[in-house]
Amino acid sequence: MPAARPASNPSPSSDPMTADPGATKFGEVVEASVDSVTGQCHTLYGAPPLGTLVRVGASLFAVVDGVSTAALDPGRRVIARGAGLESESDVYAENPQLERLLRTDVTLTMVGHEEGGRYFQHLPPLPPRIHTFLYACSGAEVRGFMERSDWTALVLASALPTADDVLAAALREAAPNFDDPRAFLMQTCRAIASQLPTDAARLAAIMRRLPLSEDS
Repeated sequence: MPAARPASNPSPSSDPMTADPGATKFGEVVEASVDSVTGQCHTLYGAPPLGTLVRVGASLFAVVDGVSTAALDPGRRVIARGAGLESESDVYAENPQLERLLRTDVTLTMVGHEEGGRYFQHLPPLPPRIHTFLYACSGAEVRGFMERSDWTALVLASALPTADDVLAAALREAAPNFDDPRAFLMQTCRAIASQLPTDAARLAAIMRRLPLSEDS
């Protein structure tokens, strides 16, 4: 009997089903696990803001939890170049090679995936492949994914020292995509409260970071 061939096991991110033409491609995966991703931006300083909902490939979702810019070659330290120049833009005009010597990276916390037309707000079964494209989600994707609030538990439970800031930033970024931003924020805060039943101080600190007043 011939040996059975191993089953193909593609990353969920390769599923073309959910591609949204309204999303904005900004980079690609350079390091990945099932709970976090590092991406390199295609343009220097081209990262989306902290808290942005990102589609990883076609069907994985993550939240931007960090942005950094450094030398492309980690062994080559960046040096100051602005002595005698009037502005930061002059530094780049005088040193056009900087665009090729520096890189901007993002780190992402995985918050869910889509399968069969349904959103699942838990970790995916596999990480994305290296070089999978990263997209800042469209408004429709943000509304569809964040209608439910289970994803917030993954951010709260992460090892990030800035988890609360990341969560608040994600809510601030998402809210304008909803018809009633304040209702979205209040609904999500109720879900967060249920996840922090014994930590009222932490809940209050998160809520203070949100535009919850009636005139916001």
